Amino acid sequence: MPLPGDVARTSADFLFANMPAIRVDDTPMQERLEQLLDEGSVQETLLGAAEQAAARSDCFLRVTWDRDLAPRPLLTVMQFDAAVPELRFGMLRAVNFWRELDSSTDHTVWRHIERHEPGRVVNALYEGTPDNIGRRVPLTEHPDTADLAAQVAPGNDGKPSVATGNAQLTAAYMPNSLPNKLHRSSPIGRSDLAGVHDLFDALDETWTSWMRDIRLAHARLIVPDGYLRNEGSGNGASFDVDREVWHGLKMPPNEGSGVTPAQFEIRVEEHQRTAQSVVRQAVETAEYDAQGFGLDGDGKPVIATEVDARTARGMVTRKKKAGYWRRSLADMLHALSLVDAAQFNSPITPDRPRVEFGDGVAESEQQKATTLELLSRAGAVSTATKLKVLHPEWDDTAVKAEGDLILAETGAGAPDPVGTFPFNSAA
Repeated sequence: MPLPGDVARTSADFLFANMPAIRVDDTPMQERLEQLLDEGSVQETLLGAAEQAAARSDCFLRVTWDRDLAPRPLLTVMQFDAAVPELRFGMLRAVNFWRELDSSTDHTVWRHIERHEPGRVVNALYEGTPDNIGRRVPLTEHPDTADLAAQVAPGNDGKPSVATGNAQLTAAYMPNSLPNKLHRSSPIGRSDLAGVHDLFDALDETWTSWMRDIRLAHARLIVPDGYLRNEGSGNGASFDVDREVWHGLKMPPNEGSGVTPAQFEIRVEEHQRTAQSVVRQAVETAEYDAQGFGLDGDGKPVIATEVDARTARGMVTRKKKAGYWRRSLADMLHALSLVDAAQFNSPITPDRPRVEFGDGVAESEQQKATTLELLSRAGAVSTATKLKVLHPEWDDTAVKAEGDLILAETGAGAPDPVGTFPFNSAA
């Protein structure tokens, strides 16, 4: 059953199905940042990263660029099993990303090492074996890294590297959740699936039993040998279920030895209850709500308080994960803008953006109206505030214009006919 994948996908949807608000104070910087987010498909990238991190405990975000591919820096995702991080006090100091390149022989393995350090990216090519990294060779030795040789320049330590143009680290470590239950002193994150594997196995076993019941329940007929038609030597015999008239057979008419149907019962209710119980326990162990996985949805109307109670566990999990993502995502978007200014001469003043995740729950129009009505009765909300709640996309000019129309139609904006009674000066 694909429940593990559903858990990971739900985790990603909670975080990035709605893109978090990313803001800076400088208007040109805000416009360029929105362009980079849109053209770089950053929301899709973050959805994939969050799903992979939920399943595999963590991932890395990386800023890089390829002028032949796009005239802008790129935000990409790297997997933990293709990275060697260097952490200090749980903070990333540097990281080595590696990948295996195509080879003409089975005994030779080419590996490209991409080391991200503050202010630069060091590229290296190694020729080795399946179990040994081997020796370092020039980047021109393999066609996949030959184009990098023209971009690198010796650094202060003599290593060929590409300067990013700023002191910001162009990689960030993204733990899915902390702490790691198996390695308590490790800064490595933990998967949403940790500790749930036995329940996944129980669900598979339940579903297998259910499918076996369906196979065994296929309708079968038990017939006397005389009912079978001989298909010839070596071809066995067959029974024609559509035949209506049979030749007389030598058998007593009162012994009940004719056609006997055989069909087993399918234990639907027992399997369904067992599967739902296992799913509920699995998703709650993964710190989510059963309602998000199709349970507790009996079709009956529920009030907002009941909805909040049913989704409370998932919202707490979302808030915890948003805390992990907020800082690292802001760092990477800052690095993205710094690389954009240094490598692509973008006329902006890079600044670290503010990343704000919403509450994760889309309130219905009916719920908004009920809330605003209660606040209005209490005299705790103005017309302008109510309009901003209903139309968050409107600017102040549109809000004021609509507010004036509402006050004019309701007469609430009419002047006091007796002035400032009883405190007017003429009294």
